[in-house]
Amino acid sequence: MTKVLVLHSVSLVGSALAALLRSEGDFDVTAAGWRTAARRAESLRPDVAVVDVDCPGASAVLTGKGTGPGRLLDPPTPLLVLATAKTPGTLGRAFQAKALGYVDKDGSPGRLVRAVRKVAAGERFIDAALASAFMQADPVPLSPRELSVLARAAQGDSVAEIARALHLASGTVRNYMAAVTRKTGARNRIDAIRISRSAGWV
Repeated sequence: MTKVLVLHSVSLVGSALAALLRSEGDFDVTAAGWRTAARRAESLRPDVAVVDVDCPGASAVLTGKGTGPGRLLDPPTPLLVLATAKTPGTLGRAFQAKALGYVDKDGSPGRLVRAVRKVAAGERFIDAALASAFMQADPVPLSPRELSVLARAAQGDSVAEIARALHLASGTVRNYMAAVTRKTGARNRIDAIRISRSAGWV
């Protein structure tokens, strides 16, 4: 039986996705939020993690520590992302995180089921509806560490809070934010967050 971990910031939506997959009969599905993602992955050792990349908190999975797929998940877990063609930047981030599957959130439930099976088998799945968005996606100009700092700043964390969470010195966090501002062509931190959200990078 294929073990699936559904990660979503909204409990009701995550539970609905889990129920949909369970109805197919050959999936053992668990839904969880971002805070328990790593713990659930460690205990369940899922074959696939399904992540809605437009949710607040998804950046932690895509830009967390490490280099492999499912960076925040320990052990690394093959990723299947739910996305829309309206935000090509999120597709670019997911690609950088080495996600194997990409499903259009406006598509049919059957497509999600097929994608989960493909990713569980180690195969890539790209929803045809997302193909043009992939081609429109600009390369993300920020490093994974810069993205992780920016993602926390976008959630309203102070420099000190970001430093504590990422085990960095406050001066290092400021340096990363200065680099983000420069690379995005922003006027300041708030503008950098706005530009990055608009591009789908955080």
